[in-house]
Amino acid sequence: MSKVYELIAPCHFGLEAVLKKEIMDLGYAITLVEDGRVTFTGGEDAICRANVFLRTAERVLLKAGSFRAETFEELFQGTKAIPWEEFIPEDGKFWVAKASSIKSKLFSPSDIQSIMKKAMVERLKSRYKVSWFPENGASYPLRVFLYKDMVTVGIDTSGDSLHKRGYRTLSSKAPITETLAAALLLLTPWNKDRILVDPFCGSGTFPIEAAMMAARIAPGMNRDFLAEEWRHVVKRKYWYEAADEAQSLANPDVETDIQGYDIDGDIIRAARANAKAAGVEHLIHFQQRPVSALSHPKKYGFLITNPPYGERIEDKENLPGLYREIGERFADLDSWSMYLITAYQDAEKYIGRKADKNRKIYNGMMKTYFYQFLGPKPPRKGAANREPRPAV
Repeated sequence: MSKVYELIAPCHFGLEAVLKKEIMDLGYAITLVEDGRVTFTGGEDAICRANVFLRTAERVLLKAGSFRAETFEELFQGTKAIPWEEFIPEDGKFWVAKASSIKSKLFSPSDIQSIMKKAMVERLKSRYKVSWFPENGASYPLRVFLYKDMVTVGIDTSGDSLHKRGYRTLSSKAPITETLAAALLLLTPWNKDRILVDPFCGSGTFPIEAAMMAARIAPGMNRDFLAEEWRHVVKRKYWYEAADEAQSLANPDVETDIQGYDIDGDIIRAARANAKAAGVEHLIHFQQRPVSALSHPKKYGFLITNPPYGERIEDKENLPGLYREIGERFADLDSWSMYLITAYQDAEKYIGRKADKNRKIYNGMMKTYFYQFLGPKPPRKGAANREPRPAV
């Protein structure tokens, strides 16, 4: 029987509910939701399936332990008490890759990293009866969170962040990450049967993530994970089973209407190359087109986009005119909805309409706003042909 582990999935601040639903949809039990991460339980298969299928998690950590520490001695002893030999073999390469501290007495990342490494070495020396470690085997990087003096220790099973799907080899100047784009798409009612247009598509992240969702292509299908080398923790069969499941679910022949526009022709060529690498180039229409030419003959579509918001000082003077143009083009799209993420605080003013919903989301350290302008729902199929019911 597979051992049950506690796993931690970090995510963008403000998007924990989206990740929680993803994890529950995979069939795993949630044990804790905190700012920027969700903890859940599962067997060896959960390590594999979470890495392969989660679209909004930044990585998957295997929780090694947690304890209270207000002094460096307590940190040393707490770390030493964790059964590291259950996770790290004698030739394993291990280190504290990242330590963060909030509202805790211990706050120096470099000291936390150094002391925890020493404690791990002491523990493993006594268990393996050796005086030194070659560290030439599989990698076991640790990520440590201190919050109000509680230390939570996780071993990174993913390696490269999960936003690195493997398809984006070419980027625009200010790309949105794949995990953030996926989370924002999941916050909308968009589905594969509805039109989606990104008028500032850049390297194509929104259209590509939408196309992968429509085709049920797992985000981790075409990349590797650190824990694939952890043979004593996760049996190889679980990785094979996750890969087989992803392959069986994929439906690349789905019909969609997904479009991406950008004023820069080189960027559009990069977006097409990225879509091809993701296996969805046939599902997206990319075109060099300014936002002033934005139009669509059909109703009930979605604009989902990450427009410029003046990252450079010299660009800020152009923002009022740009957002005014966005508002004018959107107003002409009868019955459409618009979702845009921006750090520009005057977006609503120049769009000319107050958003129906506004969600604060941290994109890294930058505070952004996800403005949601909601259009009407399309009529249900066949509704137009039915006789209206008399009022009661």
